[in-house]
Amino acid sequence: MLSRARRLLPRRDDYAGLKQSWRRDVLAGVTVGVVALPLALAFGISSGVGAAAGLITAVVAGLVAAVFGGSHVQVSGPTGAMAVVLAPIVALHGLGSIALVTVLAGLIVVAAGVSGLGRAVTFLPWPVIEGFTLGIAAIIFLQQVPNAIGSPAPPGRGTLLAAYEVVAQVIGSGDWSAALNTVAVVVFVAVVMIGLPRMHRGLPASLIAVVAATVLVQAFHVSVASIGELPSRLPAPVLPSVDVAALRTLVGAAIAIAALSAIESLLSARVAATMSPTGPYDPDRELLGQGLASVASGAFGGMPATGAIARTAVNVRSGARTRVSAIVHSLVLLAVVYLATGPVAAIPLSALAGVLMVTSFRMISAATVGQVLRSTRSDALIFVMTAVVTVCFDLIEAVEIGLVVAALFALRSVARRSSVVREELPGPHRPGDEQIALLRLDGAMFFGVAERISTAIVDAEHPHVTVVIIRMSQLGMLDATGAHTLAEITTELESRGITVIIKGVQPEHLSLLANVGVFDSLRHDNHLVGTLDEAIAHARSHVMTA
Repeated sequence: MLSRARRLLPRRDDYAGLKQSWRRDVLAGVTVGVVALPLALAFGISSGVGAAAGLITAVVAGLVAAVFGGSHVQVSGPTGAMAVVLAPIVALHGLGSIALVTVLAGLIVVAAGVSGLGRAVTFLPWPVIEGFTLGIAAIIFLQQVPNAIGSPAPPGRGTLLAAYEVVAQVIGSGDWSAALNTVAVVVFVAVVMIGLPRMHRGLPASLIAVVAATVLVQAFHVSVASIGELPSRLPAPVLPSVDVAALRTLVGAAIAIAALSAIESLLSARVAATMSPTGPYDPDRELLGQGLASVASGAFGGMPATGAIARTAVNVRSGARTRVSAIVHSLVLLAVVYLATGPVAAIPLSALAGVLMVTSFRMISAATVGQVLRSTRSDALIFVMTAVVTVCFDLIEAVEIGLVVAALFALRSVARRSSVVREELPGPHRPGDEQIALLRLDGAMFFGVAERISTAIVDAEHPHVTVVIIRMSQLGMLDATGAHTLAEITTELESRGITVIIKGVQPEHLSLLANVGVFDSLRHDNHLVGTLDEAIAHARSHVMTA
């Protein structure tokens, strides 16, 4: 227990090699901080919590997750997926609920890390992950449509329906005067973000695009909505007051946020581990760090945090090797809070909408989508279904439905490879061999195929059989339903006067077969044998004495 606690806490070797890499770590941290600034502001606004909350989250949660997390190069903060989940919570429960739900979700993630649930993300199928990512990208884009055309989103509507109604209202009214300014800003930002990296990959395209758009809007006095006033310092940490009635209504939302935080953070850390030479990550410690980050963020007035795949990728590509880079990223953003909130407040909302729209397209890999769609029909269906449910209904429900459908397809695939094969007895034929049925169980015998295997074993086409040998050495999977069915088959055959001999039981199946009564249903203990020769010799002895 003590060694496990040590593994989950910060230690000296978290900063191994810092003497050699500190310059690269500091430079990477500054680069990520510059990239993260417009994203933090944009995700805070799109969630409904506000730009200040997004900035606070990037500072506080980014710092805590960097110190306590399980990855050396992970960068944490507000993300598009979290903004998508928070928006309906703000609309339904009000802005005052965010602090409580953030802290509660953080505690749930901490509990998941301490209890060792970090490796559960490996059970998420690839088509579910990619469908989830595609759905989130679509929602991020759709969320920005109202800001992009300068029209407020109708309250109480889903993301897809709200975007449709805003566009339909502008088209129906024919009044494009307000929309032209905001659309022009969005197009300008998109052009800069797409074109600048082609000229020089090292430039922070999103920040340059936002700064240039802000300067042009101010210089030409373009009438567009801006971020507005931001705090010039971090607020004092205050734990939210716990109202039992409010807590009951927010538990479901907190569980959904915690699930999303855990999934996205672990996926991001896993991607970072494949990109970086710093080695593997600790999934349980990563959950602990992300949970503590959300608790701290909620105390300072921020929003729930997760590992951010895009910012983590920038961190790795910029040469980060230790946690110092993520710490520096938070300090850069902290400097913005204390030194530059005035200029930041003038940033047009439509400029941030442009940043998020371009970001949503960058989240989608056309090559990956093509690979999923070309893989198998079942995986393609899972991918499409997860994406559609994510956009039209709910993110967590999309993952749940995707997992269920993937499990059903997996069970069907296993069931198809499961069979009962009737074999000829080896060697020359002997008198009475026609009364012996040699049956081999292949693949798996579980609840999905137990009835079909039962029908194949109890074969009405061979009425003169007096001895049945069931070979189980090729059986890979056996569950309680399959074992119980085998016990019923043995009992039924023995009741008809047919001797059952079971051969080659796998060691891992012995206790299960014994517990459900398979061995008790055999006529004698010596009808459980280890080799095929022994089973055939015993069967022939029964035929000769019959």
